[in-house]
Amino acid sequence: MEPRDLSAHTVYRAGRGIEEVARELGLDPEEMVKLASNENMFGPSPKAVEAIRDAAGRMHSYPKSSHADLVERLAEKWDATPEQVWLSNGGDGALDCLARAMLEPGDGVLVPEPGFAYYAMSARYHHGEVSEYELSKGEDFAQTADVVRSAYDGERIVYLTSPHNPTGAEFTTEAVRQIAEETDEQTLVLVDEAYGEFSDSPSKRSLLADRDDVALLRTFSKAYGLAGVRLGYALVPEAWADAYARINTPFSASELACRAGLAALSDDDHVERSVETAAWAREYIYDNLAADTWESSGNFVLAEVEDASAVAEAAQEEGVIVRDCSSFGLPECIRITCGTEEDTEHAVSVLNDVIEVVEA
Repeated sequence: MEPRDLSAHTVYRAGRGIEEVARELGLDPEEMVKLASNENMFGPSPKAVEAIRDAAGRMHSYPKSSHADLVERLAEKWDATPEQVWLSNGGDGALDCLARAMLEPGDGVLVPEPGFAYYAMSARYHHGEVSEYELSKGEDFAQTADVVRSAYDGERIVYLTSPHNPTGAEFTTEAVRQIAEETDEQTLVLVDEAYGEFSDSPSKRSLLADRDDVALLRTFSKAYGLAGVRLGYALVPEAWADAYARINTPFSASELACRAGLAALSDDDHVERSVETAAWAREYIYDNLAADTWESSGNFVLAEVEDASAVAEAAQEEGVIVRDCSSFGLPECIRITCGTEEDTEHAVSVLNDVIEVVEA
């Protein structure tokens, strides 16, 4: 007995944690700085932490009421019906829900390259076929309707990331509208707004008012600092929103996650502080890192170095963890998550020393 043929599937490689790296290198984890996974520099929303503690005694119950309460709160936030909010186990879970709802075996999807690996992974799990549209480094990874249209060949789902990971670039609302208008009426244009809170640009939510072929993905992992509880959602057109009940796994968001999400939505101070500090950190990195960078609308900055693996490894030995972007097909780039002011300044100092040595 063997699993089905998985040879075409890739393995998602998450960024390594502080404890893991500290044990390997014999370093004190308290003195390390991890700026590799785009996590919130201030940790979780304090209100969410309190809510998790308060909810711990109810773990014997399924999250029926908390799930409904969170869906209603999100529907109110986005001026949508509750049926349009597809709650999930992280943003990844929302991708899986949409793949289950949309893909027949052999259907094609179109994903960005470079881009988030799980778009393609989720599609393949659901027996989809994957094609790519290229975001050109020579054009500063510009995200335009023409870039997508030139690669489109009738795919069932087109994935757009705005702000994009790892580059920080954005699609305009008009570009997304143009892509939706110029693709087949049975093509879903899925806009991943996982980093949307860090951007000055408006959400693409307005497109859902008059289109049934655009959906959004949002997460609590970034600005709300809840990556560890795994909570995300899709916002879908009202015309086919009831499909969720047919494809959702039972209680896909836990009681702790739902209670944490409800509390985090009321913690404006935490989100504002996180967003403002990320904006400061981006500017600091642009101005002080001894490497070329790209302007970003996320909580991270992409930087070009001669050898990303060598720079990331050397920085790690000095207690600073950044993301080697070789896995994105960018072996000359590192991605630096925005940290606190202290952590960002320290990381830039270490990276500058490392870059000087590696590039010497």
